[in-house]
Amino acid sequence: MPNTFSQIDLHLVFAVKNRKALILTKFREQLFKYICGIIINKQQKLFAINGVSDHVHIFFGMDPVIHIPEFVKVIKAESTNFINENKFLNTKFQWQKGYGIFSHSRSNRDRVIKYILNQESHHQKQSFKDEFLLFLKITDIEFNEKYLFDFFELSCK
Repeated sequence: MPNTFSQIDLHLVFAVKNRKALILTKFREQLFKYICGIIINKQQKLFAINGVSDHVHIFFGMDPVIHIPEFVKVIKAESTNFINENKFLNTKFQWQKGYGIFSHSRSNRDRVIKYILNQESHHQKQSFKDEFLLFLKITDIEFNEKYLFDFFELSCK
């Protein structure tokens, strides 16, 4: 019986509701480890996860049987519950609706991993909005601005 072979590397990006800076340093590593567990339990291959106070980047190898919207929904719902149940914040945590997901070739894997792991220094120079719009531009994704994340002008420090 023949097998199915695939190599699908995806870069997932999503933001905190209203782009609030709620992913605090004091629990960020715990959150990322928890999200790693979700991804591994869904039998996907995690390459990198990182982010800053208002958004997250996840780079993973996808099994072709996975349904991407359901996968993202699970990651966002379970990580929201993790933050709220552990009372990491004095307010209710929520992710913003929507996400960006971008495919990469195997030859770009190391470059994407390095990019994600260097988020803190990267965002000292570029805002999340500029970063996300650049992703849309270089991947030639057409978009209507009214359906983008709610972008608020935040300083890059």
